[in-house]
Amino acid sequence: MLTRWTRLGLMALTTVILATANAAGDPPAPGFSLPARGGSTIDLSQYKGQVVMINFWASWCVPCRQEMPLLDSIYKKYKPLGFTLLSVNVEPDQKDAESFLKQTPVTFPVVFDAKSKVSGLYNVQGMPTTVFVDRKGNVRLMHVSYKPGDENLYMDQIRTLLRE
Repeated sequence: MLTRWTRLGLMALTTVILATANAAGDPPAPGFSLPARGGSTIDLSQYKGQVVMINFWASWCVPCRQEMPLLDSIYKKYKPLGFTLLSVNVEPDQKDAESFLKQTPVTFPVVFDAKSKVSGLYNVQGMPTTVFVDRKGNVRLMHVSYKPGDENLYMDQIRTLLRE
């Protein structure tokens, strides 16, 4: 059984490996279309030309719950500069997500991946998982988990991608 520290180290190593691999090849972000809060449908392709942060989360995930208000402030700050955040809830029943979002309202788009098809396309292994997509539609960084301070990494990545 892996200790907490071993798991954290493996997650950090995964982030570094993915960042290095993506810098070399910048694979295209897998396209998707999912139902959104409020009844609409959101397609990743509608954000082509913007920097996109895709955040996979679940209401039972404590780190997800911690980062949600921080993600909303990041979204509000960088949205006018060509940035969007797509929040992908992975729970089979969206009722728990809706209940959480009533307690912790957000302004960014929330979509529902009830059958985990999109999280499978992105090979999501843990919650939360955050994927950064550049203006050309390529995956540039994948970050697994959240700990206080990771929002600085997120903002650094966003600023870098916005400058390109």
